[in-house]
Amino acid sequence: MNIIFAGTPEFAVPALSALIEAGHNIVMVLTQPDRPAGRGMQLRASSVKQLALQHQLPVYQPESLKPAEVQARIAEADADVMIVAAYGLIIPTPVLAMPKLGCYNIHASLLPRWRGAAPIHRAILAGDAETGVTIMEVVPALDAGAMVLKGHVPILPTDTTQSLHDALSLLGAQLMVNAMATLEKDGKLPSTPQHEALVTYAHKLEKSESAINWQQTAEALSRQVRAFNPFPVASSTFRGEVCKIWYATYRPESSTTTKAQPGEIVAMDGKLTVACGEGILDIEELQMPGGKRQTAQQFVQGRHVQLGEAFI
Repeated sequence: MNIIFAGTPEFAVPALSALIEAGHNIVMVLTQPDRPAGRGMQLRASSVKQLALQHQLPVYQPESLKPAEVQARIAEADADVMIVAAYGLIIPTPVLAMPKLGCYNIHASLLPRWRGAAPIHRAILAGDAETGVTIMEVVPALDAGAMVLKGHVPILPTDTTQSLHDALSLLGAQLMVNAMATLEKDGKLPSTPQHEALVTYAHKLEKSESAINWQQTAEALSRQVRAFNPFPVASSTFRGEVCKIWYATYRPESSTTTKAQPGEIVAMDGKLTVACGEGILDIEELQMPGGKRQTAQQFVQGRHVQLGEAFI
């Protein structure tokens, strides 16, 4: 089929790669304009653009899809279908109507739970037992289209947003290839409307959410740390400086923490074990300002950390 692919970050790369591998004709790749990135703030092509150029696909990078001239150029592609994966720009109704067989999106949650910008983060923060990918029809309302396919992924106590992101991007690619095979064969895709009463929203992350409150349970703090890895990274104060905490798991309440205050370091046996409002948090990776990301053992040895010191 003739496909317009609209995507920008790394999450969308497996889907574009899988569609190319499946033999579809990618008539246009829509991706956001090159943005400044890195310490030098040099313009950098999106991950999707980089893959598209490797395959010599036509790339189009408008700032908006609203101008008439932009919409005219998209219409000229004469696509059978448009596929969207973390594109990041609003797709106007006239553009949605252009592909002959519709427009479909890869969304990283089990809709109608977690519509919106940060579904992976919110699923971990909420303590969900599982997440997944929904292939859905694209409509003007936010993530409100009818559902075509779903795939499920358990959320493990060790999962971070990064690990789930990687798993879901691969799952989404396979589901979309399957959906396109059905669409090409039958000319339509059976769909199920979302149950509006079950909708939850995955609001965009605020940097203020990254600050750790040691009065919370260790389980909640472990979810916070893992949800904010790789961005914006959970943080606390240690020796008067902001310390980023990259990875931590929790254990139920232990007798070793009975008299410890929340935030107090109670053990340093390969991990940095910290008392919480309930339970204990085992910190495994952390980072101080100007320094590199370190294991807990490297951190303890390099800074001569003592039992009884505390995070604030």
